[in-house]
Amino acid sequence: MYNKIHTNYNPFFLVPFILWVIGGAVLLKLYDARTLFFAVNGHYSDGGNILMYYTTWIGEGIVITVILISLLLLVRSLRNWWFFLTALLCTVVPTLISQWIKYYHNVSRPLGMYEKATWIHIIPAWPHLIKNSFPSGHTTGAFSMLCFLSMLLPLRYRWLGLCFFVIALSVAYSRMYLAAHFFADVYAGSILGSIAALIIFTIMNHYKPRFFRKVAVSSSKPNNA
Repeated sequence: MYNKIHTNYNPFFLVPFILWVIGGAVLLKLYDARTLFFAVNGHYSDGGNILMYYTTWIGEGIVITVILISLLLLVRSLRNWWFFLTALLCTVVPTLISQWIKYYHNVSRPLGMYEKATWIHIIPAWPHLIKNSFPSGHTTGAFSMLCFLSMLLPLRYRWLGLCFFVIALSVAYSRMYLAAHFFADVYAGSILGSIAALIIFTIMNHYKPRFFRKVAVSSSKPNNA
């Protein structure tokens, strides 16, 4: 039913996101790309290698797909066309935009820019990428999905939006840790993913009653049995 679908703009995600956008802009103004990159990539550990390797997978398309399909199957109130189409648009559209920008600008990644300098920390388990750095596709995917999911949380669970933001930010951090992106790449990816999800969600939320109109009409018919 329509009134059982929880779709709230979540300040627990949006407020930290706004602070991140402001703080990130300040960092980009004060420091150069190499300084910001080394501030993350230059601090590592064995445990960090494992944690960041698995964290970065949250931004992978296959993982995002599995998460959304699992919600569709497990949460009864989300088994409807509105959720399916909104989830699809909120995650696919920003990803497509990100990929278009990547291949249009073809910016070098850290390993390409610095030609595998010895001071760059890399782990063998992750591909050593060279091209198409801007923006970060993993960061775009993580922020778009988690921003979208944060707006579906019921009122009593809205605080989880903060956890979703931290997870999305961790994916951005992992991309620099793994020497896959510069700070500007993940910063732009986070903005693209979140803003695109917000715009699409707002549009779909406006038309949501149309998806449930037939259900409401059929449920109001008297039972003649």
